[in-house]
Amino acid sequence: MTVYRQIFIGFATTAAISLLGACASVDPESVSDSAGMTLGTGAPVKPAGETAAVGTRVRDAADDPEIWADPRDPSRGVIFGTDKQAGLYVYDLAGKDLQFLADGPLNNVDLRDGFMVGGKAQVLVGASDRGRGAMAFYLLDPDTLKVTLWGRVPVKVSEPYGFCMGRLKDQMVAVMVGKDGDIHQFAISDQDGKPAATLMRDFPIGSQSEGCVVDDVAGLLYIAEEAHGIWRFPLDPIGAARHLMAPAPSDILKPDVEGLTLLREGSKTYLLASSQGDSAFAVWRVDAPEPAYVGRFSVIPGNGVDAVTGTDGLAALGGRVGAFPEGLVVVQDDSDTDGETSSGPRARQNFKLIDWREVKAALKSD
Repeated sequence: MTVYRQIFIGFATTAAISLLGACASVDPESVSDSAGMTLGTGAPVKPAGETAAVGTRVRDAADDPEIWADPRDPSRGVIFGTDKQAGLYVYDLAGKDLQFLADGPLNNVDLRDGFMVGGKAQVLVGASDRGRGAMAFYLLDPDTLKVTLWGRVPVKVSEPYGFCMGRLKDQMVAVMVGKDGDIHQFAISDQDGKPAATLMRDFPIGSQSEGCVVDDVAGLLYIAEEAHGIWRFPLDPIGAARHLMAPAPSDILKPDVEGLTLLREGSKTYLLASSQGDSAFAVWRVDAPEPAYVGRFSVIPGNGVDAVTGTDGLAALGGRVGAFPEGLVVVQDDSDTDGETSSGPRARQNFKLIDWREVKAALKSD
């Protein structure tokens, strides 16, 4: 990038920040805070592809992805991605736009399939609706891959921020993470054709938290407290107390600790976490009673795609997923810019697609 172009973009970004700051209604998070972050310190992994930049420009917008592949035919499926200023994107498994739901500020997204509505098994998709103080629920038709709004359920948390879903026995569960670290866990059901939520428990984490993921098989809930690390809880409300699985700051996690996701590969289960402070991703095996740390990786430029910095949310799915024979990882990129540097402007954001085989090779993991 030439000097005069850098100056122009820097001026434009500064002007945009000033204008946004002058408007009291603008979310203070509308401008990315990751300008000082490094390009990554983990084992290098090249991306396989990317989505287009989200429509909200010169603002911190793209946030959290999720993946669904049709168990009947894993070549079919979708990737969801939130624009926390504007709504929900639906991409195909190669990252091409399929649909956009202009539902306002949605932060985190998660899903579970096989949810019965109107006598048909559908994919239940949920998101934290910051603008309406609610959980927003959508239905993905597995036959048409069309997504429709099902309904919203108000929640009383500090601010809807993190969100994840799971199953506890035969019960669909949704976990809402308030921005201040206040957690509400709900049982979700279909009531007269609309979503209904019954509070199962609520508890505090201690400070700002967001990322969460449920291990349905092990009956565990993982929550990322941004400044302090990853906590593990029993999903069952009558279970034992919490356990600090991975503290931060540390050599493994550099705050903010952001997105969490699980990937299953046969009998193996991996937990991946976004170490946003140094643009890296930490990986553990979590299918044994105690987690086993595997390593860290970072996404560098390659295959015509730029590097990944400052990731908020990420998602992973093992097994065949579209063109990825062993699994797919999708991560938010804070700066969708060719030739980006740690001090350059962050004006465009999108989601990067990573072949799970590349991660395993980089970490020398079986």
